[in-house]
Parts: sequence; C-alpha cells; structure tokens
Amino acid sequence: MAKVLIAGGGIAGTITAIALHETGHEPVIHEAYDRTAEGVGAFLTLAVNGLDALAPLGLKSLVKGLGFDTPRIKMHLGDGRELADFALGGQLDDGTVSQTVLRSELYIGLRDEAVRRGIEIRYGKRLADARETRDGVLATFEDGSSAEGDLLIGADGLRSRVRTIIDPKAPSPRYVPLLNTGGLAEGLRLDDEPGVMHMTFGKRLFFAHVVHPDGGVWWFANVPRKREPSPADLTVTTTWREDLIRGLAVDRTPAVEIVRATREIYRPWATYDFPSVPTWRTDRMVIIGDAAHATSPAAGQGAAMAIEDAVTLARCLRDVPSIPKALAVYEGLRRERVEAVVERGKRNGDDKAVGPVGRVIRDFFLTRAFKNPPAEDPNAFMWRHRIDWEAPVG
Repeated sequence: MAKVLIAGGGIAGTITAIALHETGHEPVIHEAYDRTAEGVGAFLTLAVNGLDALAPLGLKSLVKGLGFDTPRIKMHLGDGRELADFALGGQLDDGTVSQTVLRSELYIGLRDEAVRRGIEIRYGKRLADARETRDGVLATFEDGSSAEGDLLIGADGLRSRVRTIIDPKAPSPRYVPLLNTGGLAEGLRLDDEPGVMHMTFGKRLFFAHVVHPDGGVWWFANVPRKREPSPADLTVTTTWREDLIRGLAVDRTPAVEIVRATREIYRPWATYDFPSVPTWRTDRMVIIGDAAHATSPAAGQGAAMAIEDAVTLARCLRDVPSIPKALAVYEGLRRERVEAVVERGKRNGDDKAVGPVGRVIRDFFLTRAFKNPPAEDPNAFMWRHRIDWEAPVG
C-alpha cells in the first residue's frame, strides 16, 4: 500500500483519490483553498466514456442522480436554419447517455462520497514545493506545513504547481481566442424537448442552451476575443449582459430572451488548452487532468479525460510492481489519446472564432458538411473509448 499525496481537491483529484482507495492505497487530498468549492463553477456535460469509467468505482449512479440526460444535439446557424439533429456521444450498453450537471453539485457529491469512504481531505494546503527523497516525496505548503508520501499526484489544474516542479521549463497554456460565460434562466416557456442541446453558430457568438426537465434553461456562450485577457479584464463586467445581448440580437434564436431571463450571468473566463506537455512525471511525481492536457470545451471531454486519467493511474499503481514503472506505463497508456482529444477540441473550437468573411465561409462549409456527413464521425474516438477496470495492466 502506498501513501499518495494529491495536490488539488477538485473533480480530478477527488476521483483519483477514490480510485486509489479502491485499489488499497492511502490517498490524502491537499486542497489549496481553505474552504470547499460549493456553489462554485458553471455546468458541464459528462460524456459516456467518462460515465463508463466511473462504473467500477460505484460512482456512475451517483453522478446520474445529480444530472439529467442529454442524449442529442441540434445544430443551427444564426439565420435559424437547422443543420443537423444527432446523438450526443452515443450511449452505453445499459442505455446511459451523456449527463449534464452543475459542476458544484458534481464536486459536492464526489467529495461527500470520498469522505464517506474514509478519505482524508486537508484544506488550506497550497503546494509551495516538493522534492523526491530516497523512499518517496516530501511536499511543503505555503502555510509552513509539510507532508511525506510515496507519490505526489498533481491534480491542480491549468496553473499546476506540480507541473512546474516536475519541469521548470514546462510550457504555458495556449490561449484559445474565446471567452466563456453562461447561466441558468428561469420563468421561460420554450417548446424545446428537455435534454436536447441546441447549439448555434451565430453571426457574432456561439450559443448553446438546453431545457432542464424542471423547465429551467441552462445555457453557455462563447465570445470571440483575439487578445488574451488579463485577470483584471475579466473582473470588469458592468456591461457584460448588454454586450451579450447585442451580440446575440442579430440571430434568429431565443438567446436574447434566455439571457434576459437569467438572474446571474457567470463572470467570463478565458479558454486555454495544452497541445502537448513534454514532461508529465518523475519517479515519484505525476500530473493528471488539466495539469497535463487541458482541452478546449469544444471537445466536450474535459471531465471525462480527468476521470479516465484517474482510473488508468489507479490500475497502473495496482498492477505494476514499482511506482516509477507504474507512472511510465500510465503515460504510455494516456499520452497519445489525450493529445488527440486536445487537437480535436481545438479544431471544433476554431469555427466559433471567425470574422464576418470567415463566418460566410464557415456557414457554407458547415452546411455542406452536415448535408454529406462522413461515414465515420471524426469525434467518435473520444466517446467510444472504454477502460477495462478488471483487466490487469501489462
């Protein structure tokens, strides 16, 4: 049994801790913030490959109970034309389809389950440094405390401290020229079928909405922005609602009505990804999730990739006799797949950030592409992936 230090108590870190606990290890989560993340974050759609990976951990039914079925997508252009109506990522053998869930509720559900299973979570432990010792790793935190373990896992997100400890020359995230926002609208009466995601390539913005089974409308928007915003830029949101409405008013969609019915619009955040992070690991440290391979939301795979990482890493540490070898096998199993997903997400997102001329060209090619779809969905490799928990790792 190994004592595993996990930096980061979000979704990736918590699922990793649960997976390691299932294999007999002793994980301890070290969360930088001095409180939990209740009420923080927007919503996400969890693809079926992520849900399938949760099943052997006893978490699939928990997550399904927190969200709602999102089985289909309808694609539109800003002029109101419907381009396509197709399945969102297929379904599992038991009929399970993609689930849309509030990030905060997903976090709370997973955290409570981790605590129920006896996993320790320490708050206010922002990682300052870490070094390998003869038999393991020593982590020090900004509050002056320290912890020793056999292994340190960096599940600490886009601005990962573990990544820079492993490789001080690690690349910075790549800015994808889009801002994100969204919200939950109430009091509307839309004719849309609940659970069907409507996505619109608008003349100025990309907009998506889905009707919750209770009648509320969950939505997000991608706003093109060529220049990378500073943190200060993202806090100045006094005209944010009006800016969104102006950008959406040129389209024939219910977007303006939805935005006006939203009490609180999420403060915007920038989009980033990592085409490739050269160094994921040392003998006793490794990064997972966004720390290793952040992907554009256009892939629809961010949370699912983190879940796959957690389950794969736990299998490797269960079956491979030494930690250094287990980390090497883990990277070998994951790197090619996650970099392909990042690239696919970048391609999917590029169509959202175009100018007036580019929009005309984009709409022409989108219309033609959906009229004559390829025999094989280029996104299928993402959601068809399956992990056999019971199979030993060679």
